[in-house]
Amino acid sequence: MSIVKGLFSLAVIILLALAVLFIDFAYKTFSVSQRNVKTDAIVVLAGGRGRVEGGVRLYREQQARYLFLIGVDPAVRKGDLYRERTGERGGEGVFLEKVSRNTLENALYARDLILNKEVSSIKLITSRYHMKRAVLLFRNTLPKDIAIYPHPVDTRNLKEEWWSHGGSFRLLFSEFYKYCLFRLFFLFAPGELRPGAIGSL
Repeated sequence: MSIVKGLFSLAVIILLALAVLFIDFAYKTFSVSQRNVKTDAIVVLAGGRGRVEGGVRLYREQQARYLFLIGVDPAVRKGDLYRERTGERGGEGVFLEKVSRNTLENALYARDLILNKEVSSIKLITSRYHMKRAVLLFRNTLPKDIAIYPHPVDTRNLKEEWWSHGGSFRLLFSEFYKYCLFRLFFLFAPGELRPGAIGSL
């Protein structure tokens, strides 16, 4: 009986710890704010509503030298996403990456563009719910001296009152689960995905 009680107590402790970590994850997800800072490049993880539009707007406002649109559908052309306008900035600094299909691949393929253009700072654009995982992957994929400024985009499917909205809760918990998996990976394999690492993809 004592063994059963011990296992039950352990399970309760684990569940409480997970609950605390999840609440902290949710709090930090909503705490990230957009910063008005110029960078060498704007990196947009395509796929979510408002991401590309936000990146294009910032690029037109001269907030960066380059605009990297990552994970774009292969059938999409640059002119579909960035239309030239008379008297405004041209699209010579806009680059599309069409191979990556998940966040890890996004970070790895974006790294190639970032290093090729000798970028030292980026503004990372993705949906708010996705930002913590995206930043984690980029921080562990890029060289340590490259500054990353999160620029979250709010979406309708994530409510700030996530605890009373089933869809928001499921979305946040799914991101929390994936985030934890990558945190564990980088805990045991720090630097594994940085340039020059033996095991880098």
